[in-house]
Amino acid sequence: MSKGNMGFITKTIHGGIRIDDPHNALATPIYQTSTYIFDTAEQGARRFALEEEGFIYSRFGNPTTAVLESRVAALENAEAAVSFSSGMAAITTVIYSICKAGDHILADKTLYACTFTYLVHGLTNFGIEVSIVDFANLEEVKASLKENTSLVYFETPANPTMKIIDIQAISDITHNFNKDIKVMIDNTFATPYLQRPLDLGCDVSVHSATKYLNGHGDVIAGIACGTEEFMAHVRFFGLKDMTGAAQSAMDSFLVLRGLKTLTLRVDRHCEIATKLVEYLQTKPQVEKIYYPGLETHPNHEIAKKQMAQFGGLIGFELKGGLESGKTFLNNLGLCKLTVSLGDAETLIQHPASMTHAIYTPAERRAAGISEGLIRLSAGLEDIEDIIEDLERGFFSIG
Repeated sequence: MSKGNMGFITKTIHGGIRIDDPHNALATPIYQTSTYIFDTAEQGARRFALEEEGFIYSRFGNPTTAVLESRVAALENAEAAVSFSSGMAAITTVIYSICKAGDHILADKTLYACTFTYLVHGLTNFGIEVSIVDFANLEEVKASLKENTSLVYFETPANPTMKIIDIQAISDITHNFNKDIKVMIDNTFATPYLQRPLDLGCDVSVHSATKYLNGHGDVIAGIACGTEEFMAHVRFFGLKDMTGAAQSAMDSFLVLRGLKTLTLRVDRHCEIATKLVEYLQTKPQVEKIYYPGLETHPNHEIAKKQMAQFGGLIGFELKGGLESGKTFLNNLGLCKLTVSLGDAETLIQHPASMTHAIYTPAERRAAGISEGLIRLSAGLEDIEDIIEDLERGFFSIG
């Protein structure tokens, strides 16, 4: 069987390159080394000139990390991938590889707060223009593209409101305007198992590999996927010269280990999330639920079109707003009050005071992030135990 013909589940275990290990280890070895020995001075010169394949220095290439990159690229149907020390490292390094002073970035208004801050309060200090619009409004997107636009950026599902954006439509609008504009998506919430943006016209798909790709809450990592040509530019300019935000061999090993169970875990996350949504619909204390699988979600049909399942993240608002939310969260036990997602544990948090606190109140309102919004990442526990814990929270607010 050729690797190109493997099914997705098989690719999570066998996809990508395999290290030529003299001991034929089943698990990918951890190459805990900073640098690599050249056979000759001429070989070193050829490698630095990118005339010969081979490793030079672990800031921009490591055998363990290379296996991870090739495997995630296979899962995303990408030609190549580059890994990084965090999801934000992936995002910033790729954008530094695209944009320069005088360029324009068009981004959706609902984003992970650190991404939003990097774009709006960071890049603008370096002469890059940033426009924030509603990507659910395709006409607004079309009207906001400019001659100097170099990047269109969004998330779907978006953090933390589970907003869904039509990937194919945004890609088509952008590339019909200018084929050279890069369309970049944060695919963390969906994973390549549920959604493959490059198949829908995107140029770059990025992940916080900290989340579902690793899945065990013990790694900070990021990865970006795209064409071989562009990923080489990201590696040898963005990573090597701009940020140096390289991923360690040990973290690459741990993400590789997590990938082997990606589909099993994500199936379970989706199953639990669906049951929790059904449960939340019965609670009078819940004012609104944000989940793409609900037919009442404003972009449910788009989610059905571009996602295999609807994911393991749920947003919901409690009656009584912020104070009810605090009381609810403070009375939970099994569900862990923490700011991550995609782990085996059910995780829950309050975006307005935690992950998205850096937004101004006006920016949060514009992004649809209410003061009472709760974000829950469905874990892998028994559904009865999760519900029992949530019941304690609901009991505390009456």
